[in-house]
Amino acid sequence: MKGVWCEHAWLGAEGVADAVRVEVDDAGLVASVLPGVPARAGDVVLRGVVFPAAANAHSHAFHRALRGRTHDRGGTFWTWRETMYRAAAALTPALYEELATAVYAEMVVAGWTSVAEFHYVHHHPDGTPYGQGSSDSPDDGPHAMELALARAAVRAGIRLTLLDTCYLAGGFGTPLGAARSRFSDGTAERWLARLAALRTAVSSRYPANQVTVGAALHSVRAVPERDLAVIAQHLPPEVPLHVHLSEQPAENEDCLAATGCTPTELLSRHGLVTGRLSAVHATHVTERDIGLLGDAGASAVLCPTTEADLADGLGPAGDLLDAGVSLALGSDQHAVVDPWLEMRALEHGERLRTGQRGHVDPERLHGIASLGGAAAQGRRGAGFGPGLAADVMAVDPHTARTAGSSWEQLAYTATAQDVTGVVVGGVLAARDGAHATLGDPGPLLAAAIARLDDAANARNDPASPATRYTQPWERH
Repeated sequence: MKGVWCEHAWLGAEGVADAVRVEVDDAGLVASVLPGVPARAGDVVLRGVVFPAAANAHSHAFHRALRGRTHDRGGTFWTWRETMYRAAAALTPALYEELATAVYAEMVVAGWTSVAEFHYVHHHPDGTPYGQGSSDSPDDGPHAMELALARAAVRAGIRLTLLDTCYLAGGFGTPLGAARSRFSDGTAERWLARLAALRTAVSSRYPANQVTVGAALHSVRAVPERDLAVIAQHLPPEVPLHVHLSEQPAENEDCLAATGCTPTELLSRHGLVTGRLSAVHATHVTERDIGLLGDAGASAVLCPTTEADLADGLGPAGDLLDAGVSLALGSDQHAVVDPWLEMRALEHGERLRTGQRGHVDPERLHGIASLGGAAAQGRRGAGFGPGLAADVMAVDPHTARTAGSSWEQLAYTATAQDVTGVVVGGVLAARDGAHATLGDPGPLLAAAIARLDDAANARNDPASPATRYTQPWERH
């Protein structure tokens, strides 16, 4: 039986214990937890204070290419979105596999050991499905984009829940448009058929503890009401379902004008607000919306650093918790890849929203980051209890950021820079900022983003600064 020996380990309500050996079975699950024992030969040894690893409940991997590039002249969520579409148009399966591998490696070294990838770049740029030609290349086979993401996750050693996303319209009563044609299957029926085929393809290649397939609705503005009804009737009940929900005030206003109800009420009208639903962002939900989500036992996935970066607003985390909504965290557009900062931003957002301190204590923050994120993926949670996934992250309590902190309160001071080791399923995945097999994610990211830039430049008129991708040092 494998072992992970922790110099110190945070055991929840029991506090921090010394010299904790975690025995791990062949499935990568915790078999037993033994405090106060020495390490054995062959154990993975983790220095510092060890916590359950985090589960990233919302990711758009290709958005990582936009970090630090969307702030010229301020901008808005909507102008940011146009830049994002240009990046999406340049993706190929090979480019996406390279970029996602680097992004997932960045996540692992920071302490995320599973990820829900909200994926909608399904087809060729002109909307033609992959796999309809005569090519034998994996870059043009069925599910080429989706399988590229699966290979990236396996290479990076992160558990992947691939949320295949239905994206059919450009807004209420608005066609999708050519720029987004690669996102769409045309109808809910065709999306459901492709989703079923994808689930079969993935399950035949990967074990469920490595890669699974869930479902997502991009948003109520992107899935017409007629299609919502079809999906509600035919989506298998065991499949996790995520949706961007009330991220922007304009979404609420448009939904009210078109349907007479809020986005949450519209989903509820069609029976889609259930215990399997994860509402992503939920920044501008109403009091009634919160009640509907809580009564259904739904989850909300908050992405505090993205919501701050895009000036989306402060979501009502405390009100959601009080209503019985389970919370999870995601890094979304990856302006920051750091579960510690997401945890802290959740609590800080509540302080800013209410003018009071101490809403979400460290024990609850770790539960949201770990168990909440795993539950939103339909995945087994991580931690120190028998039967949990043996996914943990160790933090140095003596850095310039953490020195002097109560070890039980490291959620308020630590960052990804302080993570000294990450274990996935009892196997060492990262040590001191370096991935165990891929090394430093920085050069991987730089190379992948440069190649995506080249592809984007080739698609656009190089004489047009409005559409041309440039390296940061070319901007003056």
